[in-house]
Amino acid sequence: MKLTIDNLDGAGAVDYSVALCAAGPVKIARGLNVPSVLSGMLDVSDAGLAVPARRGRVVAAAANGTVLFTGYITTDPEAVYAGVGVKGAVYRYVFSAVSDEWLLDKQVVPLSGAGLAQSGGQVLETLTNRVDAGLFTTTGVMNGLPVGVFEPAQTKPWSANAGEVASATYAAYRVLGGALSLQPAGTVTHALSDGDGTLQVAALKTSSVKELANDVTVSGEMEPAAYVTETFAGDGTTTVFQLSEDPFRPKKTANSAQFLLDSFDESAIDTQIWQVTDPGSHLGLSAAGLTMTGGNGFDGQTTLTAIDALELGGSLVIEAGSLQLTGASAGVVCGLYSGVTQSANCFVGYNARQSSGATVVVPFVNGAEVGTVFTMLSGHTYTLRIRLHCVEMQRVLQAYCAMVNGAVESFGGGSVSAPMSVVFELQDLGAASNTPATVLYDGAVTSSSASCSFVAVNSVQLFGSMGYCRVTQTGSAWVVSTLPSGTKMTRLIGVAGEGVDCKISDAGKITFFAGRVPVAGEIVTVLYRTQQRAVARLQDATSVAAEAAGGVPGTAQWLGKVLKPAARSSMDCESAAQAVLSFSTSRAAGVSGKYEAVNPADVWPGDVLALTSGGQTTSVIVRRVEILDEMTCPEGLRYQTAFANDWAEGLGLTLSEAIAADALLPQTALTAPGNVLANLQQLQVVSATGTALQVDAGTAPPAGGGFEVRRRDGDFGPGVDQDLVLRSPVRSFSIPREAQVEHYYVRMYDGSTPPLYSRFSSAVFTDLPVS
Repeated sequence: MKLTIDNLDGAGAVDYSVALCAAGPVKIARGLNVPSVLSGMLDVSDAGLAVPARRGRVVAAAANGTVLFTGYITTDPEAVYAGVGVKGAVYRYVFSAVSDEWLLDKQVVPLSGAGLAQSGGQVLETLTNRVDAGLFTTTGVMNGLPVGVFEPAQTKPWSANAGEVASATYAAYRVLGGALSLQPAGTVTHALSDGDGTLQVAALKTSSVKELANDVTVSGEMEPAAYVTETFAGDGTTTVFQLSEDPFRPKKTANSAQFLLDSFDESAIDTQIWQVTDPGSHLGLSAAGLTMTGGNGFDGQTTLTAIDALELGGSLVIEAGSLQLTGASAGVVCGLYSGVTQSANCFVGYNARQSSGATVVVPFVNGAEVGTVFTMLSGHTYTLRIRLHCVEMQRVLQAYCAMVNGAVESFGGGSVSAPMSVVFELQDLGAASNTPATVLYDGAVTSSSASCSFVAVNSVQLFGSMGYCRVTQTGSAWVVSTLPSGTKMTRLIGVAGEGVDCKISDAGKITFFAGRVPVAGEIVTVLYRTQQRAVARLQDATSVAAEAAGGVPGTAQWLGKVLKPAARSSMDCESAAQAVLSFSTSRAAGVSGKYEAVNPADVWPGDVLALTSGGQTTSVIVRRVEILDEMTCPEGLRYQTAFANDWAEGLGLTLSEAIAADALLPQTALTAPGNVLANLQQLQVVSATGTALQVDAGTAPPAGGGFEVRRRDGDFGPGVDQDLVLRSPVRSFSIPREAQVEHYYVRMYDGSTPPLYSRFSSAVFTDLPVS
């Protein structure tokens, strides 16, 4: 083996091959989607070489020229006493080096949003460019399969995040010679056969380490459950209302707590947050923040776009603070776009234009102006907000990969369709802090994209400045009031001083601010989601029947938790269970073992070994490789290869053997994912009197079915009488009032036998006087 080390002393790469010690031969340890490590011992005294320096660059190559390792010495070599020579004590030096990605691992992974429905290659390149753009070449990064949702962890090094991206897409990454590559697992196959002598059977050790499973139950994260509509009556004095359940909030992480925040107070626009398209140099930073000095007059050609897409789920607040628009401004501020950045593709945003010589801003929805036109006053500074609310929290579904019959398949993915409520509000920062924000538009759209790109500025000709930009996810709650006059309005949620109406605590306590207290006769309706542990159970009926041959029970149960990629919902859990069943019903998938060979073709983790012995071929995935220099002439490199298939050692998904303790286990298994009816996303209480609640289910009933109402959640089904209130075959129905505080749960069912039901209930909670 040839070993060179560049000690960064100006001498360049020096050949240390003659200093290698047989007492501590060079060993290269390669792992799947983790950094490689090279270790060895050097006798530098006789060779007249310098002791290797920390951070020195190491390159190891085979005699045939194949580069086996490139990396850096991470710690000072350890001196090991070897005896006494003619010049006194003799020391040898034990050293170790980590592959090139060590340079990225030493740097901070910036806080960022999630990658949504992107290819693994796209996510990996974005992650790499954020840490240190241009450090490595990325021409070897293949796009590969899509990632459903990937949220990089700021507390983990680059290699750990990169490894998760690669594993999630059933791929292998490596960094060699300053080049980052990503390719699907199994791209390289090494065919070994005892028939032609390429397979040494005595050097092969295999075993089946896991029993077959055909009835799989998996749990995931906490997910939003029932769709709650909770109603209170105002009396003019009550300021605090307590919800019956804690409203669902996404798991708090550094990434999800605040999707985006930029105060524009750096020396240059932060390219770890934004992608800048500015051919005319019209965007910059100053003491006022982001400055806009016009544009080239064309839509979509001068833009400031967030690198990460925004998932349109739950309650979102988009905010541009300390904003001033001057001159003959034209363009869109705080826009969400489906597709390329063009006004026609703008889902929501503020359209700035000229009107009678003045600059105005107008709410923009689906490429058209709506609501009230507002004239920006010269010298005034404003905060513009867009509030979005969707009853679905997770709009982008997770994808799971597995190798099935030698080919990689993806399970799950896609998106959830849902309506969206939209409010545009504006606050003049020169007014008193308790002055209510000016609402320019309060409406809804029937459907929306699951994710959009966020463009803070799309400048056709914008002049002015923006002090900060912020996008936050506030949870699942949304408050609407119906005044005694019958007028409906959205109640703005936030903190005091923002011109809003109320605040909501994590424990579900709603507090209205002074001057915003619900008046007598005002009906306050709160929309939110409850929460429960995501769980799913799937069964492979074909495998159960095959295992039952001979009269023994055919069910083989397995329970566990999905760790990575995160299963955020029961739909994700079903996809994960489907992926697990794709390999857990195959005995070959439980195989693991080792194989040793001297001077084979270079093997990397992620390669496939096609092992043919006794006429039977088994394909296995390489997980770890150790290369040991046997210090012989001619060269002898011993490859010790560890392999395993999916059921023995996960790749496309990581599982734990223990299911979540708070998971409510399904009593019956599904044979196919998604075998449920749609949830009643748009169910609403049309009117509430002292004697009845008039309910609109929001959709027509399925053939032969209808809507089932119960006093408690769960236990829906024909012939179950406890807690049953009524079954309605029509969309609009009336629930008789029984008490001031009432809880009802509604699900849709169809005419099949047995009937299918909605996955989750739509709940109607009331705290209203009765006759």
